[in-house]
Amino acid sequence: MNFFTCSLTLLLAASATANPFAPKVTKNTAKRNYVGRLLKGAKATANSQIRKLDEQDEQEVDITGYSLKFEKCQFVKQYDDEAAEDEDMGTVLATKRFIIFRLCPNGACSTCNYGFGEYIVDMDTYLESTVEYMQEQQEDYCQACDECGQDEEEEEEEEEGDEDEDRRRKLSRRRKLAVDCDTCYDECQNIENMEENGYLDASEYTECQNIYEDEDTGVVYYAGAMCASGGSKIKIGLFTDEYCSVQDESGLNIESLLQDDNDDGVTMQLSYHLLKKVVAEDECVADCLQVDENEDENDDGEEKEAETAEVCQQLYEAAGKCESSNGFDNGIDYSNYNGEDGWSYANQMAQEELVCDFMSSLVAGTYDQSGEIVVAGGRSTESGGVKVTSGQKVSLSLFVLGTAGLAGYAVMLHSQLTQGAKADLSNQGGAMA
Repeated sequence: MNFFTCSLTLLLAASATANPFAPKVTKNTAKRNYVGRLLKGAKATANSQIRKLDEQDEQEVDITGYSLKFEKCQFVKQYDDEAAEDEDMGTVLATKRFIIFRLCPNGACSTCNYGFGEYIVDMDTYLESTVEYMQEQQEDYCQACDECGQDEEEEEEEEEGDEDEDRRRKLSRRRKLAVDCDTCYDECQNIENMEENGYLDASEYTECQNIYEDEDTGVVYYAGAMCASGGSKIKIGLFTDEYCSVQDESGLNIESLLQDDNDDGVTMQLSYHLLKKVVAEDECVADCLQVDENEDENDDGEEKEAETAEVCQQLYEAAGKCESSNGFDNGIDYSNYNGEDGWSYANQMAQEELVCDFMSSLVAGTYDQSGEIVVAGGRSTESGGVKVTSGQKVSLSLFVLGTAGLAGYAVMLHSQLTQGAKADLSNQGGAMA
């Protein structure tokens, strides 16, 4: 990777993870001026349906009409100061982890091809928010399941117009969580007794952590989240460094290093029951509309306004945004709106085009699964070496055969020309020296 490529990668990654809603700070440096020229012409992100001014004239974003959908997990290897200073790393490149997700209009999770926003955020932030959300959903599900047998006449009384508010809320919550009273008990028991059955929740190992250390040999292993299946899934991988940047290539099974709390040598298996839900395909991870069924009205009897689910709010604020090009922008220019402390859409205006380009490069396969740049022509790097694709092998073989054929033809042509010259001399009565 040359200096320009490395610098551009750093620039794109920095732009993608920056918060567009942070106060703008300008430094009059040559680099800043260059970036300013590079980003000139970027358009503001706005939506006439979802952006509004509150009582303090601060800009707010209402995304309650959307749902959160996972799109892709992608690693990117780039220069890192900490890696360069760590003598044990053996490389100046660190693996940056990104998640691309969308906010799809409610009811369009299976398609989500227009009117959506596309976003990029670091993997740790995505997993922290979505895993916590799924854990809460799981707890609510099993709590609702426990209520199934409390009153067998609940549904009959509900159908007969029973006015018991508490019972109606319980039934509504079960339907919302899709609780099947005939099957939910076994599922919740499996979750509760997971460790007793020899399983560990994979979501507990998403943050890079030490799982094995041999004081005699100095061998240390770390576990952390990594992209899998071409970026469509996330699994727990085995690494040899504290940053979870260098993947172990010995073929060792990570589950052979996981033991139960008794430390009696019994190995455990990983359960991906919860982690699979945060990378679900063809369906959304979370509904951004949050309704508290226990507080339908305010103290004064007025209906409460819908709130944005915390998981959506956290990720939206932290992510780099690509909205206008996906139909999320309905043409209203909010660039003149400023809140307190000079807050405005200036950063978003400057960054959106660059963020969109960066996400496009990740989706288009600019990097392979390990984070290495895929060179034009299909060559990819693996373990520090070069892996030649099948197409390149065929092309190389044809090139060699073609070269050999041309060489043979040249020899034949040279022989014919030489023999022809000799024949002409003989006909003229000449003699060879």
